[in-house]
Formats: sequence, structure tokens, C-alpha cells
Amino acid sequence: MLKVKSFEFNPFGEKTYVVFDPASHECAIVDPGMENDREAAEIDTWIAAEGLTVKYLVATHLHIDHVWGVPHVRDHYDVKLTAHPADAFLGAMIDAQAQMFGQRRSPGNLRPEIETADGDTLSLGDNTLKVLHVPGHSPGGIALYAPSDRFVIGGDSLFHGSIGRTDLSGGDAGVFIGSLRDKLLSLPDDTVVYPGHGPATTIGAERHSNPWLTRL
Repeated sequence: MLKVKSFEFNPFGEKTYVVFDPASHECAIVDPGMENDREAAEIDTWIAAEGLTVKYLVATHLHIDHVWGVPHVRDHYDVKLTAHPADAFLGAMIDAQAQMFGQRRSPGNLRPEIETADGDTLSLGDNTLKVLHVPGHSPGGIALYAPSDRFVIGGDSLFHGSIGRTDLSGGDAGVFIGSLRDKLLSLPDDTVVYPGHGPATTIGAERHSNPWLTRL
């Protein structure tokens, strides 16, 4: 059975997740948003206290707030960045993203070192995370779905009462609505959604009350 630990980092209040298997102690760090040494130490201390081994470094998409901590995780835990190749152009403009949002610190431009695609799976012990391609917020946006444990880490696709913006480079509102309908609303209602910002919710709650989804 997989468990999820959440952290909130950087000026954007981004949610970083550690998905871990208590039996094997393997884990995946998803969307490392640590912007400074204090935030990096917070997640490192927790991982060490739990005795976890970092097996995967995953970005749901390559916007700066979700990848600030990639260099630290990559170097500290000797893992490569897994992301969808359609977001490679965003990784190549991380420095420009920092400037656009008025941020003085940048992790530097990045690229997907391990490319992932819809339907791929990541194993943690005897458990599986399934990759769902959810383009629209960005062309390479993905979510990580744990069918047995009924949760999905959705990045900036689906929030409590809202959805991700589509006005940034590569965003597409029409594509996004189709992705949300076909990839996320097709999940069981009791699936817990861990979003890239804000509180957790469920597919059922958003299906019935999210004003962006009730018409789908």
C-alpha cells in the first residue's frame, strides 16, 4: 500500500509529494519545488527519518515552481528527471520563466532525462503508479494514478474547485477540457486528488461541484 507525504514550498505555495512504499522503503519525489536550502533540508530530513530510498524523480510538468528542487534531488539522490518530452521546450526556458515571474533564483534550464508517456508505469515495491498524459495546462502535463490505493497526483490539472490555467506558453483550453474529461473524470469518484497547489479533494467532489467540470 502506497502512502503520500506532502510539502508546501516556494513563493507559489507549490505542493511537493513523496510517494512511498512502507514495505520496500522505495519512494518517488514528485514535483520538487524546494526553492532554497531550508526547504531542501526539510524534505531531506524527512526522507532520512523514514529510511526511504529515492527511486524516481518525476515532474508532472516543467513550470519553474514544480522543478526548483530538481538539481538538488538529482545530485543528492543520484536520480534522473522523469518527465513528458512534450514539455522539453518549457524546460529549456526555466531561466526565462524565472524572469517572467520576477524570481531572482532559477534552477537553470532542464530537460527530461527519462521520457515518459501515457500508460507507462512506475513501480514502488509491489505497487504501481500509472502515468496519465493530461495535456492542456502544458503540452506534456502528466498525472500519476495509483489504482489500488485510489489516489492521483494531478500536478496543475485539477484543483479543489478549479482547474489549471491555460494562458501560459503551450496551454490549450480546448485540449485541457478533453484531457480532464477523458483522463481524470473517468477515475472512480472516491479517488483522492493531490493537486499541485491547495488542499486535496476527490474526483467525485470535483465532478459534482467544480464549476469548470459540471458541464462535462
